[in-house]
Amino acid sequence: MVSLSPLALSLPVAAQTATTPAAPSLSVETIFGPGAVRTQSVRESRWGKDGESYLALEAGPKGGQDIVRYTIADGARTVVVPATDLVPPGATTPLDIDSYQWSPDDRWLLIQTNGQRFRRTNALADYWLFDRTTRKLHRVGGNLPASTTLYASISPDSRRIAYVHKNNLYVEPVEGGAALALTKDGDDYIVNGLADWVYEEEFSVHRAFDWSPDSRRIAFFRFDTRGVGTFDMIKNTGGQYSQVIPLQYPKAGTTNSAVTVAAVDVADGQTRWFKLDGDPRQNYVPQMSWAGGSDAVFIQQSNRLQNTYEVLLGDPATGSVRPVMTEKDAAWVEANVAPEWLNGGRRFTWLSERDGWRHLYTIDRASGRASLRTPGQFDVVELLNVDEKAGYAWFIASPDNPTQRYLYRTTLSGSPKVERLTPAGQPGTHSYDIAPGEHWALHTVSRFDAPPVTDMLDMTRQQPLRTLAANAPLAQVVRDSGLPATEFFRVDIGGGTQLDGWLIKPPGFDPAKRYPILYFVYGEPWGQTVADRWAGSQGLWHRMLAQKGYLVASLDPRGTATPRGRDWRKSIYRQVGILASADYAAGVKTMLATRPYIDPDRIGIWGWSGGGAMTQNALFRYPDLYKTGIAVAGPTDMTLYDTIYQERYMGLPQDNVDGYKNGSPITFADRLKGNMLLIHGTLDDNVHYQNQDQLVDRLIHFNKPFSMMAYPDRSHGIYEGENTSIHLYSLMTRYLETNLPPGGR
Repeated sequence: MVSLSPLALSLPVAAQTATTPAAPSLSVETIFGPGAVRTQSVRESRWGKDGESYLALEAGPKGGQDIVRYTIADGARTVVVPATDLVPPGATTPLDIDSYQWSPDDRWLLIQTNGQRFRRTNALADYWLFDRTTRKLHRVGGNLPASTTLYASISPDSRRIAYVHKNNLYVEPVEGGAALALTKDGDDYIVNGLADWVYEEEFSVHRAFDWSPDSRRIAFFRFDTRGVGTFDMIKNTGGQYSQVIPLQYPKAGTTNSAVTVAAVDVADGQTRWFKLDGDPRQNYVPQMSWAGGSDAVFIQQSNRLQNTYEVLLGDPATGSVRPVMTEKDAAWVEANVAPEWLNGGRRFTWLSERDGWRHLYTIDRASGRASLRTPGQFDVVELLNVDEKAGYAWFIASPDNPTQRYLYRTTLSGSPKVERLTPAGQPGTHSYDIAPGEHWALHTVSRFDAPPVTDMLDMTRQQPLRTLAANAPLAQVVRDSGLPATEFFRVDIGGGTQLDGWLIKPPGFDPAKRYPILYFVYGEPWGQTVADRWAGSQGLWHRMLAQKGYLVASLDPRGTATPRGRDWRKSIYRQVGILASADYAAGVKTMLATRPYIDPDRIGIWGWSGGGAMTQNALFRYPDLYKTGIAVAGPTDMTLYDTIYQERYMGLPQDNVDGYKNGSPITFADRLKGNMLLIHGTLDDNVHYQNQDQLVDRLIHFNKPFSMMAYPDRSHGIYEGENTSIHLYSLMTRYLETNLPPGGR
């Protein structure tokens, strides 16, 4: 996918104490600087199996981290594994825990540490096993080079551990001993047990293997990347000579990896490949898992256009497959995560838009017959928990307001009964991490003007037991900003289409004056900007601009991933960038006609990634409407982005030549009239810096004035390195103040 703004909610905000007067205004330094207060959140916690306790990581007295258990009801604290037990042989300090997992029998603690960058995460790591019985610690993989192991996972019987090293899948006893290579063909082009770049980015496949419940086999993906185009990124800040970083990256219309799926016996390495139909380079396998037991593997296979999904069951003993059901759509089908299995593996959960809304179904394994569990004209945003014993599924939805999110549940059998659990009178965006047994949940709620508050929620009464993160300093920042409450509204652009929007007004707003307005845009089918939730540091930057005298607004055009039904989301099929930019322009014009305080000579727009492309489309396609724009890390030509994302929404380039051409901003570069700032990281592995270079070359060809900034060796998020965020947002602020002067007139 083309991601939304990459800034996490944990970035710093304006520092304040009880004895320090509130700052009169926000600044880039107080939002992003090193002396700022960070957002409070509950991290590295996980539920105990009993559903009445949770585990947390806490700083140990002599370094490292203690693993601590808290009893929920009374808050009683017990150290389960002290950091002092996690000192490797020959070392003097404990391991620094990046992540951890318990073996199913609770004897073994698997610790991930020393993580190094691998694509978007620090997945290259060292893994250590701690035996709670003997209190001994040993390293997985013996003497493998540091940080060369990925995605270690303990078997369900707690006897073995599997991991990936140098693109091969290995298994070894948890007590230590020789590792068995389950695959041996891994090299620079053959990848076993982990995904290629595009599967990780677009299907969220990271660890591409899964233990069978009986621990006898492992199902895994094999990626043959030979023939996939190699994109060479250049690192220039590492020394006297540049460094070439090759990346197998399939661009729209080009060759994909050949993806195959197998089940391998962990005792002898015998491998059986599933007999999937079709060319493995012209089909996808977005998801694979065991089918509620060890007798079959559940496989989702998609054609290249991603408009037909075959749900299959594979026999791990023979490799044969049989179809269960087919999911089709005139536009595209979304992959499901691994399903929950019911009735002893005879039914499974499935999300589908087959009736025009994204609903939860249960599917009969034998016949493929579907049972609708969430009837009504609303979308299931996310399935959270399924508890067959309790008879319910819990999910997030918002039938009446697509900018908000609430908790619901429905029955798993009999006549569907859908009920809202989030109490009335609690508007905003609610998220829940529900404990086993559904007695307790970590509950977080925020609003656009209210930072997140996390509490331990008693699900039986929907009442908080205690607050775990209140974010009072952030709330004080909002109160001290002097800004009126953010306005949420809808804009009627005709033809029965209304766009959701929000608007921040300056302090002391005078409706008799005219103010500049800056629109924040995304507009692609993967994200939503108009949401009643806390927007983090970027939202504070928008408030800072409002303090300076700007109106700041956002609209969600058709095609954005809002819970407004299938037709809304898929109306942009084969016309991404075309319909959305037209909707946005219509929305801006309607606001101009109905809100006389907007200055038509000072209209700006900015966005990141897909929003960068939409900013370019706005400036080029509607040059008399927008006066200034800032495009960050934007794709300029659709053929330069990856196969899975671009073809899902646009079809194949050779079958939609006009759509690709007219949706690409670069096509209309000759129309630029206003001020434009282009910003890109030169080591962006997602939207390659090539996009900016090609657009710049085109603008030069037409002798169009513009500004640009290249951030050396920064990725798609443009955050690496000291002061990068401060520099970036200072640059954008200065550009706006110069080219879109603030203040009412």
